[in-house]
Amino acid sequence: MKAIALESYGAADDLRLVELPDPKVAPGEVLVRVKAAGVNPVDWKLAAGYLDPIMEVRFPLISGWDVAGVVERVGLDATEFAVGDEVFGYVRKDWAQNGTYAELVAAPVRTLARKPAALSWEEAAGAPLAGLTAYQTIKRVGLVKGETVLIHAAAGGVGSLGVQIAVALGARVIGTASERNHDFLRELGAEPVTYGDGLADRVRDLAPDGVEAALDFIGEGAVDVSQQLLRERDRVASITDGAATAKGGHYVWVRPDADGLAALAALADAGQLTVPVEHALPLAETAEAWRLSQAGRTRGKIVLTV
Repeated sequence: MKAIALESYGAADDLRLVELPDPKVAPGEVLVRVKAAGVNPVDWKLAAGYLDPIMEVRFPLISGWDVAGVVERVGLDATEFAVGDEVFGYVRKDWAQNGTYAELVAAPVRTLARKPAALSWEEAAGAPLAGLTAYQTIKRVGLVKGETVLIHAAAGGVGSLGVQIAVALGARVIGTASERNHDFLRELGAEPVTYGDGLADRVRDLAPDGVEAALDFIGEGAVDVSQQLLRERDRVASITDGAATAKGGHYVWVRPDADGLAALAALADAGQLTVPVEHALPLAETAEAWRLSQAGRTRGKIVLTV
């Protein structure tokens, strides 16, 4: 199969399109013919060695955890899926090596769900990691219908999905973004505010009594600002601030979750969740996809077509 791989820790310029053996399919796994793969910042951070202290990485390394594709072969006792099923998933295994930037990926069934019919292959590939991150972060703060939630970096890949999930839940959403993304947030159902100095005052202009919950998808002091606005200081969750727990909030590292994926698919098929894809590039242009991701100015998702 063709895949994008690294021979050692490196950066975008070190990526190579190579031929590798087709993956073996272990019990409890299915072989997926990849139609599209999502690109996430964690992909190039892993490849650069930033996660080496906490995660085992083996080489050659095929990056990528997000996938949308078709089941081509079923492993022993993998009764959840059949050949020909269209699936999407967050294929994170016990160590990083055989990822989704490839024509084929062997995926544990616990990492997959049936692809929502309402989403294209590219949209479905952009949903799993970002969607599960948003979904699990919202669950961690206990957001319920009728509450007001502040979402930092609301126009990004995770934030834009978090806005839609919160709106579908029946919450009022205030989202931070640059002014160029304010109309985009309004389309998703959020009330936009500009990030930066004076953010707390701008949020109070919209919610004089503060907010019930806050989601930090950017870092840069967002947890501290949120706790100035929260009625209960512990109802803030961050995916970027490793000190969030010490500050009395929650730190979230997304986990594969078939039930969560199914919930996202149900929202998509009900017309309550779309996946904005700003860039869809062919597999051979993965290096450019990483450069776009590293620039940090993408609205929505970046995906690779395979």
